[in-house]
Amino acid sequence: MTQVSERSTTLSSASAAERGRAAALTAAFLRGALAAGLGLGSLAVLVIAAWISSPYPDSGAGGALHIAAALWLLAHGAELVRPDTLSGVPAPIGVVPLLVVALPVWLVYRSSRDALEPDAGRPQLTALGGLCTVAGGYLLVGAAVVVYARGGPLSTDTLGTALRLPVVPVLSAAAGVWVASGRPLSPLLDRLPGLRGPDAGVTEGAGAAVAAGRRRRAVVVMRSATAGAAVLLGGGLVLVAGSLIWHADAAQESFLQLAAAWSGRVAVLLLSLALLPNAAVWGASYALGPGFALGTSATVTPLAVTGQPALPPFPLLAAVPAEGPGMAVTWAAGAVPLLTGLTIAWFTVRVAAPPYAERDEAWSARETALATALAGAGCAVLTAALAALAGGPLGTARLVEFGPVWWLTGVAALAWTVGIGVPAALLVRAWRLRERRGTDEQGEADEVGDVTEAGKADELSETKEVSETKEVDEVNDGSGTDSADPDSEKRPWWRRLPWRRGEAAAEKDAPVEPADEDVTPTLDGTEPAEAPYDFLPMDDWHDRDSQEARWAAIKQASGGLMTDFPPAPPTPEPQPGPEPGPESATKPEPETEPTFATKPKPEPETPTKPEPEAKAAD
Repeated sequence: MTQVSERSTTLSSASAAERGRAAALTAAFLRGALAAGLGLGSLAVLVIAAWISSPYPDSGAGGALHIAAALWLLAHGAELVRPDTLSGVPAPIGVVPLLVVALPVWLVYRSSRDALEPDAGRPQLTALGGLCTVAGGYLLVGAAVVVYARGGPLSTDTLGTALRLPVVPVLSAAAGVWVASGRPLSPLLDRLPGLRGPDAGVTEGAGAAVAAGRRRRAVVVMRSATAGAAVLLGGGLVLVAGSLIWHADAAQESFLQLAAAWSGRVAVLLLSLALLPNAAVWGASYALGPGFALGTSATVTPLAVTGQPALPPFPLLAAVPAEGPGMAVTWAAGAVPLLTGLTIAWFTVRVAAPPYAERDEAWSARETALATALAGAGCAVLTAALAALAGGPLGTARLVEFGPVWWLTGVAALAWTVGIGVPAALLVRAWRLRERRGTDEQGEADEVGDVTEAGKADELSETKEVSETKEVDEVNDGSGTDSADPDSEKRPWWRRLPWRRGEAAAEKDAPVEPADEDVTPTLDGTEPAEAPYDFLPMDDWHDRDSQEARWAAIKQASGGLMTDFPPAPPTPEPQPGPEPGPESATKPEPETEPTFATKPKPEPETPTKPEPEAKAAD
């Protein structure tokens, strides 16, 4: 009976664990589906608002919802096709607004990160389980959106969309799972050449230290690459803003030309904001040198604008420089990649050779150069990926190529970052080590000087001891002056006369009363090295020996002029006398007041008993 109950308890606990795991997987799946629904709903609200505010809508609410679904797929990398054109030829739209891409990326990232947090009463999911369930729920909604968007004004290629759609949710969910798992580094980063230490002949503790060093170097590489890419994109955005200000009239004219109603202008403004990150990537590619294409036969670079650019009326395109060779203003764009290389070098050297640190902690020149080069390569990869996403076709014929060429942008970014970052990192490292070397040499010189001064002090003390011994021997032999006393040279000449030697010796041999030291114990019971107070403790002050010593010191300091007070006379003992008569009882004799010098100390009265002989006489 007991075995059956134990088995039933085990089966029930196992089934409860399975139910908890199934509930956790279901919750993660629903999180992914909810993230897809939130992204789609946000775009649908914007499109419906634009459709309602439009004075001349081309289609009904169904058409607006189809456009929202097509824009949601465009945010995931799908290529849309606009069949209704003036020429009758379907025109592709492949430029993906990067700001719109940020919305689904953030939603999936948050969903996958929250899915790995353990809930009350539910087991925690594994990293792979959370990734698959969140991405699966998201892709299920995405499949339904692909089917719905096929019959709209903006159609998509089903096969191409099916291949591109999973990229965004899978990568975003992987990022969320990685953060929720504690940001573990990839084994590839731990085993990069030059970032690993010596593995042969190390103990377990040394192996842990080597692994920590590898992780630290990998983090430095990733952080430097990210910082370089951020500086490069920020510089590109600054170039775009400056060019827009420079061509403000052309930008305003194109903005007013696109839409006459305020609802259309709001839509154009929102689209421009959504494409602003794309413009920053274009500006970064322009600063690196390859520039970007405005059609199949036009390229815009800092050195020149070649060909005939195909510029549709759009505010951001109005910031493109005019045709012809470049000027000093356009050449100044080279400061952006220069600053990017210096940033990568700085972020690497601040860890490789930090200031005010020991020289043993600094990385070697090879490790510093390799880490900087890897960071530059990472920055180049990020820039090339963004350039591939920021461009695409905007139509047919000349508008097939629109935007930067991703591989040229990546090669240029690698050349700038490595060519500038590595020498700059080595120079900064050498400068910091030079400062430390000078500090170390100064410290060694100070130590040598201290040792020399200590040796000189020892020699002087030995010479003094020898001279004092010699002077004492001369005094014992009766020759020489009173040189045995170390303070004899400080006394005046009349105190060093031969007949005053005895007084000087008496003063020297006179006992010196040690000063009372106030020793205050500390909290741990030990005595401090120096007395913190300059007054005597109360116990020593009231001690009888201390009082006698102070009294003797006062008498000696007064020169014997203080008179000694005579001791008080003894108190006379009362003598028995006759009984007082009636007259004496009525008239008591007056008592004389004793003087201040002879006034006895009052004593307590004790009752006297009458003697037995007196009683017998009565």
